[in-house]
Amino acid sequence: MTEVAFHFNAPDKLAYACRLLRKALAGDAKVVVTAAAGTLDALDRALWTFSPVDFLPHCRAADAAPLLAASPIVLAEGGQPVPHHQVLLNLGEEVPPEFGRFERLIEVVGRDDEDDRQRARRRWKHYAERAYAITRHDLALKS
Repeated sequence: MTEVAFHFNAPDKLAYACRLLRKALAGDAKVVVTAAAGTLDALDRALWTFSPVDFLPHCRAADAAPLLAASPIVLAEGGQPVPHHQVLLNLGEEVPPEFGRFERLIEVVGRDDEDDRQRARRRWKHYAERAYAITRHDLALKS
């Protein structure tokens, strides 16, 4: 069964996602990031600029098969076919389609956006009603 984790109170969701992705790559994990197109565009830009010393190789789900096979991070809108099912990072507003195919699902929730928090509560309820064990990481406690 998919391991579900919620990371709450991220002051900047995209910056936090970049740090999570850097950590995942250091652990040799392969990650699919799902979100709306605009969010994926912003994340794509952030991955190129968030650190002057780190390069996080990534591509889009619509890219050519050889690039997909070589990229440990794949940016995908909901429902797009993806090359691996290890970790799914959801930056979107809804429960990702086919999240159950992944070993792990990570949900990132912003600190200052009440609408984002409400949508996260609905996703939490969705997973809990289906008996997924949920791990909670409160980022406010770590700062």
